[in-house]
Amino acid sequence: MSAHYLFSLDGKAPERWLDAFPNGVVLNLTSSVPQQLAPEDVLWILGADRLLQAVQQLATMRSHVPVVALSMAPSQSQALAVLEAGAKGYCHALSTPKMLRQVALVVSHGGLWVGADLVSRLVSAAQSSIPDVQQQAAPIAERLTPRERAVADEVLQGASNKEAARNLGITERTVKAHLSAIFEKLGVRDRLQLILTLKKTIHSAERAA
Repeated sequence: MSAHYLFSLDGKAPERWLDAFPNGVVLNLTSSVPQQLAPEDVLWILGADRLLQAVQQLATMRSHVPVVALSMAPSQSQALAVLEAGAKGYCHALSTPKMLRQVALVVSHGGLWVGADLVSRLVSAAQSSIPDVQQQAAPIAERLTPRERAVADEVLQGASNKEAARNLGITERTVKAHLSAIFEKLGVRDRLQLILTLKKTIHSAERAA
């Protein structure tokens, strides 16, 4: 059974976090990190202005344990910063208990979590800053079937599974099946890693040009 530790400035946790993890341990940001941590345990951080610094410290000290950053005012720039610092998850500090448990499940199994809305924003930002995404991502797209490429394109456009299904005239269940195949072929775990993989390929192509 996984253990959950929340580090916050005042040593207090949002009520919803406590509802999600009744046996969770709440610590002050200056508290020592528990020594005996298992890979399935999760370290949560609610640090306000010190969030990025705290993520960097914990992700470095306990690299085998996923770190999730909680923010009272989530933003795209903060999400990118904490993910680059080593966080495996990023979400609103007042997320529902059900959502927090979903976040924990994803990161404890090696995935990344930023939420569907923020994924869409990240996709939009990537597209606005990098021209002709589809063309430059062609080497990766060649590994996919035509339908898988269509689904991947919807992901790049920031569409949810429901929106992709509607746009492609297929069921949401079929979209999920195609995404699973895409993840397996490209060696990624989730939508965000798919986006980051495509961005990495794009940047490599730009440097080689």
